[in-house]
Amino acid sequence: MDCIFCSIVSGKIPSRKIYETPKSLAFLDAFPLVRGHVLVIPKAHHVKVQEISPQDNADLFETVQVVAKKIERLAPSSLIAVHNGKESGQEVPHVHVHIIPRKQEDGAGPVHSMFAKRPKMTDNEFDEILDMLKK
Repeated sequence: MDCIFCSIVSGKIPSRKIYETPKSLAFLDAFPLVRGHVLVIPKAHHVKVQEISPQDNADLFETVQVVAKKIERLAPSSLIAVHNGKESGQEVPHVHVHIIPRKQEDGAGPVHSMFAKRPKMTDNEFDEILDMLKK
């Protein structure tokens, strides 16, 4: 497997580690969107969140909490985001959580600003989706 994040975990590629547990790793993004942009990854290779064991998932998101508190040394808020699969914008096929320091003047806007073509849905369409997801 040729995964850049697995190479970081193994030490083949250096990183600027912020926090580490036996199951997860947090490090500065090499191509940050803003100063202090951090990635948190499970050490085991998984492409999507739903592939991670409950124990590894708990560790991953506990690490996200720890690092999010640290990020507040840089900014009053943070954006925490996961691209879960290629179609969602995931560029590296290894689960990773972005923690991006946010300030009011950064100009990035809310997540809703990412979607210019938002659907106008009827009650029936909402109910169809609800039924599909509840199964």
